[in-house]
Amino acid sequence: MELKGAVVLVTGANRGIGAEFVRLLADRGAAKIYAAARDAGSIEADGVEPIQLDVTDAAQVEAAARVAGDVQVLINNAGISTGSGLVTGDEAAIRQEMDTNFYGPLLMIRAFAPVLRANGGGAILNVISALSWFATPGAGAYAASKAAAWMLTDSTRLELAAQGTHVVGVHMGLVDTDMAKGLAAPKLAPADLAGAGLDAIESGAQEVLADEWARLVKSGLSLDPKERYDRLFAALGAA
Repeated sequence: MELKGAVVLVTGANRGIGAEFVRLLADRGAAKIYAAARDAGSIEADGVEPIQLDVTDAAQVEAAARVAGDVQVLINNAGISTGSGLVTGDEAAIRQEMDTNFYGPLLMIRAFAPVLRANGGGAILNVISALSWFATPGAGAYAASKAAAWMLTDSTRLELAAQGTHVVGVHMGLVDTDMAKGLAAPKLAPADLAGAGLDAIESGAQEVLADEWARLVKSGLSLDPKERYDRLFAALGAA
């Protein structure tokens, strides 16, 4: 679908990747942009419709769907990382990551699927991660939540096909945002990631491998686990 003239809602729109989605959507001629964040006052972009939205709050999600009943494109970008492992990490933090990174997009999709259907089908874009396909020590909770988000994307793509809704999953390695602050490794510019996601909406692509790391991880999924992790940890060491 064309983004020019479209009505779009972006979660986590106040900074980082979300702010770049908003900026690039305006550049591409979107007719209306709903910029959603837990603190609507933190949204600085001009010409947008701010929405107070915590994606883990079912009541706020339902309210957003009522307010934004003209949405044609939903971009599920909001996410968190607590740096928690699964064995010894804080259980509350693990649940918080799953609530935000999996249940949040799920609640949004369930609430907005009827809206998209009424408006011609439209599109959903989920910002996932290459960590949906592997884990590192200390990032088990994040990886588990993103693996769930990957399957959420595949499943909802199948379930929403009949109503003509195009579902896109975006995978990447590190992006130069606050979440990756302090990590010394190559990072993708937020604008490049957002641009690749918007290109997929317009081209009809179902999956975006936004950088070399995402392509490397995806290419090893058929390998034996030991071989796959040896390969990935060697690449991490080289980086």
